[in-house]
Amino acid sequence: MTQPSPNAFVIKATLLLASTLTVMSGATIAPSLPAMQVQFAEIENVEFWVRLVLTMPALFIVIGSPIAGQLVDSIGRKPLLLASAILYGLSGGSGFVLDSLFAILSGRALLGLAVAGIMVSATTLIADYYKGDARANFMGLQAAFMGFGGVLFLSVGGFIAELNWRFPFLIYLFSWLLLPTIIFALYEPLRPQINLETSSASAPLPIKLLVLVYGSVLLQQIAFYLIPVQLPFHLQQVANVGATQTGLAIACATLFSALASMRYGKVKQRFSFISILALGFGLMGLGYIGLGLVSSYWLVLLILVPAGMGLGLMMPNLNVWVSNEVPDAMRGRALGGLTTFMFLGQFLSPIVSQPFRQNIGMTATYGLTGVLLAILAALMWLFKKQICHAVRSTIGTAVPSEL
Repeated sequence: MTQPSPNAFVIKATLLLASTLTVMSGATIAPSLPAMQVQFAEIENVEFWVRLVLTMPALFIVIGSPIAGQLVDSIGRKPLLLASAILYGLSGGSGFVLDSLFAILSGRALLGLAVAGIMVSATTLIADYYKGDARANFMGLQAAFMGFGGVLFLSVGGFIAELNWRFPFLIYLFSWLLLPTIIFALYEPLRPQINLETSSASAPLPIKLLVLVYGSVLLQQIAFYLIPVQLPFHLQQVANVGATQTGLAIACATLFSALASMRYGKVKQRFSFISILALGFGLMGLGYIGLGLVSSYWLVLLILVPAGMGLGLMMPNLNVWVSNEVPDAMRGRALGGLTTFMFLGQFLSPIVSQPFRQNIGMTATYGLTGVLLAILAALMWLFKKQICHAVRSTIGTAVPSEL
């Protein structure tokens, strides 16, 4: 049976819009937290529980991504995406009607599982549908849509939270609008059914590559989340600015991340995976060194440009790298692992940075992070050939020379 062309507009739009669902899982309801705290003021330690509403999805994305990776390779890509989109709307929108804070927390946990399923299945479908330059271009576009979607959903969430703290929960019902196109437009790709117990010799899992990629995304997310988590306190201290200016600064980093992601396909035509990884760390390092040096708000906005661009180049680069080198039958598991370490980095960022913030201050923490990232970028660039040789030893002989 002939499969439809993945270049159809409705297929591309469905995959891109589904990818935007992953970025609004947490921060969309952030503007609702103060009013929510007032609503449930009678609960002991309400400050802690309300903040947990924001971070609960990230924890369950970490838990759910390996499970999603297993399911996407066993039951298929499309069934997991469909089930996850249904659960996403149900669990995310539940906060609009639930009257118990702990019931809302349970809904947020289920939302995290749904996000894991959507992110793994959508990215795996993209990797299955597209090859070569088309894959690199589309994964860059996917990362860009996630960035632009984050800016849009955050803005809408803040606006409607002014009307009622429950209204931002309705944004999650957007996933149900995608159900018809998921059902009728997307198709389950043909892929070889490989017995994982007997296929290791012919299609080995590139362990060293995955260690490099997973370690990179973990470090990248720990570093990048110093911006949304710590920048509001930092800007208040050094520039005496409020929430509106801080939101603009974070949006600036997100915007330039999305713009860089849109150009990833062009960049990939000129540079290897390891070179782009070094370039991404270098740009982030430059930005963080700048954050440690400047105290003017407008200079901070300027400095956030390279930091955002570094992130925007690295995310599609790691996705494409894994998709290209991991055997088809294990691709979902590998991308599930990538999602796990991405959100683990987000979850760990405030935990890792807090001791440094307390002992040396946020200015020095940004500067130290920047120096470490710059050193790592320089080492990766200088030892590209050695890193590629080490990675090739587990991929096999049929490895592109531009690795």
